[in-house]
Amino acid sequence: MEPSETPDEYYYYEETENNTMCDYTRGTLSRPLISVFFMLIFILSLFGNSVVISTVWRAQRKRRAAFLYIGNLALADLALTVSLPLWVLYTAMDNHWPFGMALCKIISYVDLLSMYASVFLLTCLSFDRYLAIVHSLSLLCTGSHIYASIAAVWMLSGLLSTPALVFRTTLDELSSNRTFCRLDFRSVTTSEHQASLLYAGLSFSLSTLGFLLPLLAMVVCYGLIGCTVIRHFNTYRKGDQRKWQLLKVITTVVVVFAVCWIPHHVVRTMGTLSDLNLFPVTCAFQRSLLLAYPYTACLAYINSCLNPFLYAFLDLRFRSRCLHLLQLKKYCQKPTRV
Repeated sequence: MEPSETPDEYYYYEETENNTMCDYTRGTLSRPLISVFFMLIFILSLFGNSVVISTVWRAQRKRRAAFLYIGNLALADLALTVSLPLWVLYTAMDNHWPFGMALCKIISYVDLLSMYASVFLLTCLSFDRYLAIVHSLSLLCTGSHIYASIAAVWMLSGLLSTPALVFRTTLDELSSNRTFCRLDFRSVTTSEHQASLLYAGLSFSLSTLGFLLPLLAMVVCYGLIGCTVIRHFNTYRKGDQRKWQLLKVITTVVVVFAVCWIPHHVVRTMGTLSDLNLFPVTCAFQRSLLLAYPYTACLAYINSCLNPFLYAFLDLRFRSRCLHLLQLKKYCQKPTRV
C-alpha cells in the first residue's frame, strides 16, 4: 500500500472477502482524531520543510553534498504531505472522492514518488558520510556527481511509482452513492486471486525497495563509520568537530525514520499476508490490524515533519540560518562554513 492509501486503507481491508465473516464496528475508529492528526502534520511539514528548502537555496556559497541532499529530502517530505488535506476531506466525506480520476492518479503517484525519494535520499546521505569519514572521498561526491546522484534518485523513484498511475482509479459504489480512489487491477485480470497476488507483490516490493533494503544500507554505512570512529578516535582534530556534528544530525534523522516507519510496514505486511490466507487469521487479529493501521500511518507521516526540527535542534549553525530567514534579516557578515 502506498502512503496515499493511508486514510482509506482501513475500509479497503474491511470490504475484502476474507473479512466478510467478521463484524467490525466503524465507530471504533475515530475519524475526527485521525483528521486532526493529518492536518497538524500537514501544517508542521509545510512550515518546517519550506524553511529548510529556503535556507539551503539562499546559502551564499557553494553547496556541499550533504546539504544538497537535505534540501531535496525536505522537498520530498513536503511533497509527501502536501496532499493530506485532500485525504482528510476524503475521510470526512465517508470515503467519497469527488475530485476526479486524474487527481486520484496524480496525488497517489506524487505520494509514492515522494516516499521513495525520501528514503533513497537518506541512503545517499548515509553513503556520503561513509565516503567522507571512512575513505575521505567527500571531494568525489561534489559537482556533477552529486547532481547526477540526485537526478538518479528522482528518476528511479518516478519509475517505481508508475503502478499508481496505472492501477489507481475511481470506483463508483451505487448502493451508497460514493466514489472511491483506490487500486483496481481489473484492467489486467478478472481473477480476484490474481488481483490479490498483484496487490501483495506491489506491497512487498514497496516494503523491500522502499524501506528494508535502504534501511539495511544505512545500518551498514553507520556501522562502518562507527568502527572507524572508535578505531581512530584519538587522531581526529578539533577542526573536524563540524563533520561529527553533521554526522550526528544525519544519524538521528535515520534513526527517527526507522522508528516512524517500522510499525507502518509491519502492520501493512501482516495485513497483506492475512489477505493471502497464508496463516490462520482470527477476527480479533483482523480487527487489531484495522484499528492500528491509521495510527501507524500517522506515525509514518510524522517523519516528514520531524526532519526540519531535528536539523534545528541538533545543528546550531543551521538553526542560525533558519532564524535569519524567518526574521527576514540579511547576514551582516559572510556566513561561516557549514
